[in-house]
Amino acid sequence: MARKYSRTKKRSKSSKKDSSSSSSYLKTLSENSTASEKGEHLWNAEDAVEYVSKKLGIELDQWQKDYINAEGDTAVRAGRQSGKSFAQSIRTAIFCMKYKKEKGMAEPTVLITGGVERQAYELYMKVQRIILAIAPKMERGRTTMQRMTLSNGLRILALPCGRDGAGLRNYAVIRLVVDEAHYVHDDVYTAVEPMLATTGGFMDLLSTPRGNKGRFYEAFQEGSGFTTFHTTSEECPRIPEDFLEKKRKSMTKLQYAQEYLAEFLDSLQQFFPRSMIDACIRPEVTPFSSGRFFLGVDVARYGGDENAFVVVSYIRNKIRVVHIETTERVAATDTIDRIIDLNTKYNFKKIYIDDGGVGGPVLDVLLKNKAVKRKMKGLNNASRSVLADPKKKKGKKIMKEDLYGNTRRMMERAQIILPDNIKMMESLLSIQFEYTDNNNLRIFGRYSHIAEAMVRACWCEVEKSLNIWFA
Repeated sequence: MARKYSRTKKRSKSSKKDSSSSSSYLKTLSENSTASEKGEHLWNAEDAVEYVSKKLGIELDQWQKDYINAEGDTAVRAGRQSGKSFAQSIRTAIFCMKYKKEKGMAEPTVLITGGVERQAYELYMKVQRIILAIAPKMERGRTTMQRMTLSNGLRILALPCGRDGAGLRNYAVIRLVVDEAHYVHDDVYTAVEPMLATTGGFMDLLSTPRGNKGRFYEAFQEGSGFTTFHTTSEECPRIPEDFLEKKRKSMTKLQYAQEYLAEFLDSLQQFFPRSMIDACIRPEVTPFSSGRFFLGVDVARYGGDENAFVVVSYIRNKIRVVHIETTERVAATDTIDRIIDLNTKYNFKKIYIDDGGVGGPVLDVLLKNKAVKRKMKGLNNASRSVLADPKKKKGKKIMKEDLYGNTRRMMERAQIILPDNIKMMESLLSIQFEYTDNNNLRIFGRYSHIAEAMVRACWCEVEKSLNIWFA
């Protein structure tokens, strides 16, 4: 059963917090809560959703209320910043607080996972803070960043799903919550569905669409058994019109339709297919210490995406990714120090860094450092700013499709060896491409930071053929 909601044209002017409230607001509520564990108002409330909304001081959209109250398996496809994660956190928290343990069930578990590991943990933290704000005395034992136990015997876990869901087995899961569900491999669903069948549990899938294949897409097809919800960013009264207008102008029609209108599209294609990634993965048995080492760096603005560092080893015309690292909310000086530290460990032949935007000042400082100044190279793939052969004043310049195309070609030829790293897989799977009206190739991704660092590191293979570093 699909449900579509019309946009509320009149913007809310309520002084109450709305459903886009930050995690810090929930944290403050949970720290200051004096609610009783008896919770008569929650457990006996005629409308539990209304009670929680008032307790948190927020206003929910009608689709959010309907979704929170929905029973059975559900799937939500929603545009960016439309409030799907907040609605899910309230839905999950209410279910957990009102749950009554069945006789004979050992450790009933609500499991939160996702196609993007960080966002799954963030969703779990929202659930945790809502419970502590509404019924703090339900908490039992030691609550961590991944685990919470309640007085009704329920356990709430946040775990990475991995490539095949092996780490999610052997739990008595009564509710499975999958954030960014379109990024989750079908093998994960195959692994967890028997657990739900055993307990009579249900699953909640929520995501912004990505293509028209996979289990998340199938949930919206006739006869899937899922209650489905579709809402767009344009229908959210909290998103300013001028913000959406800027996005319409800066994105292609297809990209905007996917990200903000939550449409399933077949015209946007995956740049690195899952089968290609899987074929390149090899189990890490021993540390790979031979060959020439190269570093690719993607620098993020403070408070934005993560900084990414990818170290590769080049030997016998093959590249092996030997180290992946991300940092978040750190100063530029910390990023500079980290690059220098990694060079001390690996003694890089070359260090490739995005010299556009916030990466420019980082490169400028490193060009003055004796240890790395001769190793630095700026690769700003957003523009035609770097000559493929710096010895020539003229010639073809490196573009984004050159960097990504080189990496894809090497993967197709089995020249790249990848570790079984969930963050790298998330990033590579997020990369999509389309052809614009002018027949230009456009490459983009929501979690591109690690992929950006990787394609820069892999550029060493091209420079080898130019004898820039190879000897």
